[in-house]
Amino acid sequence: MTRTTQDAEKYLFFVHRLGFASSRKIARSQFEDLFDGIELDKKRILDIGGGSGVYSFYAANMGAAEVVCLEPEGEGSDWSATWVFDRIRSECPDAPVRLDTRTIQEYTASETFDVVLMRASINHIDENGCIHLLDDKRAWDRYREVFTLIGALVAPGGKLVISDCTRHNFFAMLGLKNPLCPAIEWRKHHAPEVWARLLTEAGFRNPRISWDPLYRLGKPGRFLSRNKAAAYFLKGIFRLEMTKV
Repeated sequence: MTRTTQDAEKYLFFVHRLGFASSRKIARSQFEDLFDGIELDKKRILDIGGGSGVYSFYAANMGAAEVVCLEPEGEGSDWSATWVFDRIRSECPDAPVRLDTRTIQEYTASETFDVVLMRASINHIDENGCIHLLDDKRAWDRYREVFTLIGALVAPGGKLVISDCTRHNFFAMLGLKNPLCPAIEWRKHHAPEVWARLLTEAGFRNPRISWDPLYRLGKPGRFLSRNKAAAYFLKGIFRLEMTKV
């Protein structure tokens, strides 16, 4: 077992203890699905809306050379996220993770990144604009401007990975709360195809869309629920990967 593998296994055990996942196996599956096919070793990573830094520190434990966890103060941050970040930092004191409290609109960097991650943060860039993205050209243009800024931070051939829930869900259609994720405000989200179309206008290409399974079901259940049709009745969480040209 390599040093990186040892660090990753230790980290999986730690985030399980923190309550991030019900088991270390589930934590591993969630991380591996999010970074599926993405090379992290010796790469520069930007985690936009990184919150508690759970994914930032995972990338660091997988060998990333530098990770910037971008979590603006006053933009949805709370004491619990800060507490978790500090707990992870105490467990991984040498991890090359740096917390930056600027917004993506304010952020600048002297070097580009190999991977940019946006997990459950894309709608927070402009929540009101996100709601009206498809019926207000000004909202569309504002998002395209932000994506263009993000594109300037990504090295040619670099990857943008977005994870969020789609707007379309069985329970939302019925006007009911989804028992798996009752807090989701579905009108503040969009299908991955919408984001892919917008990102194409900002210089990204080759959209690759996948769907999160229900991890608690075990391997057979995950296999059966890892598709768009099943996601419609579950949490509706997608993963969109695009490449900067």
